[in-house]
Amino acid sequence: MSNFWDYSVWGAILLFAVLLSSLLVGNILKRRIPFLKESLIPTSVIGGIVLIIVAAIYKAITGEVMFDAAIFGGKGTDTLEMITYHALALGFIASALTTSDAKMTKKRASEVFNTGVTTVSTYLLQGVFGMVITMVAAFIIKGFFPAAGLILPFGFGQGTGQALNYGNIYETQFGFSGGKSFGLTIAALGFLSAAIGGVIHLNIMKRRGTLKTAGNKNKLNTDKIEGANEIPMQESIDKMTVQLSLIFVSYLIAYLIMYFLGKLLPGMKATIFGFNFLLGVLCATLVKTVFKILRKYNIVKRDYTNNFLLTRTENFFFDVMIVAGVAAIRLDVLEQYWGIALILGIVGLSITFVYNRIVARTLFKEYQEEQFLAMYGMLTGTASTGIILLREIDGDFETPAADNLVYQNFPAIVFGFPLMFLALLAPVKPVLTTIILAAFFVVLNIILFRNKIFKKRNKK
Repeated sequence: MSNFWDYSVWGAILLFAVLLSSLLVGNILKRRIPFLKESLIPTSVIGGIVLIIVAAIYKAITGEVMFDAAIFGGKGTDTLEMITYHALALGFIASALTTSDAKMTKKRASEVFNTGVTTVSTYLLQGVFGMVITMVAAFIIKGFFPAAGLILPFGFGQGTGQALNYGNIYETQFGFSGGKSFGLTIAALGFLSAAIGGVIHLNIMKRRGTLKTAGNKNKLNTDKIEGANEIPMQESIDKMTVQLSLIFVSYLIAYLIMYFLGKLLPGMKATIFGFNFLLGVLCATLVKTVFKILRKYNIVKRDYTNNFLLTRTENFFFDVMIVAGVAAIRLDVLEQYWGIALILGIVGLSITFVYNRIVARTLFKEYQEEQFLAMYGMLTGTASTGIILLREIDGDFETPAADNLVYQNFPAIVFGFPLMFLALLAPVKPVLTTIILAAFFVVLNIILFRNKIFKKRNKK
């Protein structure tokens, strides 16, 4: 039995308090420092950077990792990764539970589909360039792992978890010494590309006067706070408690599905649990559908979900996730393979930026800036980075860009699933893998730009 004064009892709470304190510090800095105030850097990113600086100073003095100190339970870094992992799924579940009067028209379905195809096409583009760079590096540097470049789409497009996962596979199964550190390095550079590149773009658009920030779009009315036929704000159970209950029930169902899938497919367990946010969205949609049916047949008399509270909850999870994700970055992992990793990072930033600008301008003309920022942020950092960049210009998610990020996972997983198998082929046949990636990229772009291509042919 633990004593209430032990760090094992207080560690996680103290770590969470530090994360939230850094958000407050970040908010003060953003409001007080003119450069930060004008820079559009999200407060959660500033808070995370503050923690990185403090952790670096602590390590310089003590030689130890600050978040792994006894006061945080001895495994604070693992806890930060856990918070990032769960908060992403919980934020998307909250988003999926919100109701909308907008119907899934043919146009909206096409936009969601195109977003999913764009996601996988960007993975493939990153993979092709990444493989070419590391194959050249392996030709120059004796003993370098030629398939290391395929970690680029996992680190940029899917974040720290998948980059670490495949870095570990390459290290343990294929002899890539330092594979895990390389994966973490790419993921860290991906996040920096998302944060810095996205912020620079926001400021360029702001100076040109073509971009309005979300600061003037947050006026609320009573209809937005509480809709008709909803349960009371306070009764025997608080309405906020109901929202959290629905979120965690959805996540519980998602966990049970992942658990049994992991039992059926033990070799895919890491991948299955890596898509916790996707299964969470599916389960939230299921829960929402069940309540709609019960409401339709008058079994349930009132609406239990509240968009205002769910959006606030969603934003809370994303803020916590971002600050925890930034704080978990270990600067010491950048020491290994920094030259090749830096080249991969710069190339990854450039091709992702240019390709997604072209797609957004061509296929999402009605909200091209919102779509570009959301996709660029997601495909260089994580889905959360895309959300925070989007929030700077679309704070109430009035455009479909946020929904596109959520629902694009369905087509993306269908088209992107083969990439996981190609990642295992790459160490054995790197050249063949690169050719397959390039060919698949061409095919997906024919699908993506189908209307443009075939419309031109018809005109001829």
